[in-house]
Amino acid sequence: MNPDLIDRGRLQVTVLNENIALPLSDAKVRITNGIDGNVIEELTTNSSGQTPVIELPAPPLEYSMEPSENKPYSVYNVTATSKDFQTLHIGGIQILSGSGALQRAALKPAIPDSFNVQNLLIAPHTLWGNFPPKIPEPEVKPLPQMTGLVVLPQPVVPEFIVVHLGAPDDTSAKNVQVKYRDYIKTVASSEIYSTWPVETIQANVHAIISFTLNRVYTEWYRGKGFDFTVTNTTALDQAFTYGRNIFEDISVVVDDIFNTYITKENIVQPLLTQYCDGKRVQCTGLSQWGSKDLGESGVDALNILKSFYGADIFLESAEKVEGIPVSFEGTDLKLGSTGSSVETIQNQLNRISVNYPAIQKVKVNSEFDAATEAAVKEFQKIFHLPQTGIVDFATWYAISNIFVSVTKMAELR
Repeated sequence: MNPDLIDRGRLQVTVLNENIALPLSDAKVRITNGIDGNVIEELTTNSSGQTPVIELPAPPLEYSMEPSENKPYSVYNVTATSKDFQTLHIGGIQILSGSGALQRAALKPAIPDSFNVQNLLIAPHTLWGNFPPKIPEPEVKPLPQMTGLVVLPQPVVPEFIVVHLGAPDDTSAKNVQVKYRDYIKTVASSEIYSTWPVETIQANVHAIISFTLNRVYTEWYRGKGFDFTVTNTTALDQAFTYGRNIFEDISVVVDDIFNTYITKENIVQPLLTQYCDGKRVQCTGLSQWGSKDLGESGVDALNILKSFYGADIFLESAEKVEGIPVSFEGTDLKLGSTGSSVETIQNQLNRISVNYPAIQKVKVNSEFDAATEAAVKEFQKIFHLPQTGIVDFATWYAISNIFVSVTKMAELR
């Protein structure tokens, strides 16, 4: 055992059918040491496609709190297998002290008479690996004339982001379509550490969201003739490794603020909020390590952002979330609530329970009763939300998002 691995982090693996994004129960998951390959655990997934949460050795917490020569995370490998599916090997899963790592293993159906093994290697974290400096861009983009490509009257949250896995002109690099929130969670887990103060995490997530929605709103790459939204080239855009693990604390923050971006008076677009680590690489935008220091000193997320992007910025919420049939009305639903919104949640949970049977079906009666509360808590457990039993903003959109997904997948089967 590496003597530096004196703390513990957590890992949970979810195994899915990649073609229809539905859980695979009774899949086998082997976890091995990322250095010597020794087997650590062999697990089986439940009806929600999930393994138990296991604890794994990790470096000391302080390694992720200051830049140093000490690697702040340990690495592990996962091999996922299921009958009639290709085997998937995932290397380089990152475990931080005291943090939960969530690894999605999407398996492709097996192809007769083929090798049937897929490999995924997670890139080093940007605060640890070597990445090029940002190429400066103005935070407010000049928009084309009315005949141009900008078609949105106001920023909206897209259902999907199309990511080009390479430089813009690299025609050999492929495009991947990723759900918007999954994209934000992946970038944030690649760019900052989940061990940092929550206000720091929120500030960095706001910057990541604003950068992304600026690319969406201005159709930056499509206006240049490309068929994608953003690249994973860090000099131009944001770090993104398709299929990498995300950190649970970061996931919770993204679910709470995924539609909130940074802007200024008299402009419509979200700011192109560039950022860098602030130690090895300097830039005109947010310093990630600097934001950590401010969060530790008690500065809230908005004022962290103002210290880097100017006192005149403010946070705005996109009114429309694409792909969601009914918007959140602003009032939390909880035990004793009644009305059509409760009925909507009950109907959606019942449909979700077809694919996630750990969620018990409820009576659709427009009354938020004990059975509805229990179903909400189970949903929150499966999808890594705080298990309050209350349908707040984050839970409403998570339920709606999964409902849309399982409904669409059923249509494709």
